[in-house]
Amino acid sequence: MSEPVLRSEIIDDPAQFDTLAPHWWKLWEQSSSATPFQSPAWLVPWWRTFAPGGLATVAVWRGGDLIGLAPLYLEHGTAGSKLLPVGISLSDYLDILCVPGTEALVAAAIAEKIRSVEWSQWVLSDLPQDAAGLAMIYPDLKAGRPSLHGACPVLAIAGDETLAGCVPSRRRRQLRRARQAAARRGRTALSSARGEPQAFLDQLIRLHDARWAGRGGGVLADVAVKRFHRHSLPLLDACGLARCWLLAIDGRTVGVYYGFHHRGRAYAYLGGFDPSYAEESPGAILIGHAIEESIREGAHEFDFLRGQEAYKYGWGAVDRWTMRRVWTRN
Repeated sequence: MSEPVLRSEIIDDPAQFDTLAPHWWKLWEQSSSATPFQSPAWLVPWWRTFAPGGLATVAVWRGGDLIGLAPLYLEHGTAGSKLLPVGISLSDYLDILCVPGTEALVAAAIAEKIRSVEWSQWVLSDLPQDAAGLAMIYPDLKAGRPSLHGACPVLAIAGDETLAGCVPSRRRRQLRRARQAAARRGRTALSSARGEPQAFLDQLIRLHDARWAGRGGGVLADVAVKRFHRHSLPLLDACGLARCWLLAIDGRTVGVYYGFHHRGRAYAYLGGFDPSYAEESPGAILIGHAIEESIREGAHEFDFLRGQEAYKYGWGAVDRWTMRRVWTRN
């Protein structure tokens, strides 16, 4: 019996990009470096919302199976066209997806197809350290040396829900004081927003806006970003990737936490709190709760994602850097 035929294609039609989803999910589940940010639940809504250039995604098939996917688009500028990853700027991790063991085949197929697209520079950013995109070689393209791109502080999880095995004692004492202060303020309740993504987003947007009022607006000040999350979160919630927690005091929601959980890793993506409850540290209470829940779910890492904000290191996180690769045409 002959081997299934290998073929590749450029997907430049958004409707075709949408219809990839069932095959994309299957590939994403097999890809060793996949995170929630490479899932169709994240990247399809991103493209629908922003579409900042011309879609130029490469799909590699073996028979009827999708074995490789490079979600890319073309950004045109005065200095030439750049080939960039779909999801750039809002996504903390990006990569090419491929079935393990097919890396060389996928790389060759992608290289063949992208030659048919007019571009002067191909940039892959936010690559995790085990990214398929870091290992791929394209002999006919001029490659720059991989460079450090962004720090994602990561807490290695050990021990139990007391956090004694992973969080510094000083932060644990601060967490206890925050919980005591919240209890003095009123009756506290932590709850999951599983199954209620739009209601959760209402609270996230309200509290994020309140937190950033007068300080430049924050990421959710952009109407398009809000619209993206309105499309993406229900999909992430439906497939069990989202972790959304609410903190209420006397029935009033004063803090929210938006994160993910996948393959033994928790990701802290976004949060917000009511500034009038700053003394009770709702953000710290929610992060502590999220770490405890991630331990209960068997996580081995709690990833604070991109950015070197001081509070992340207070929890014991250590920088892990993403990488950036750039190719130019000879």
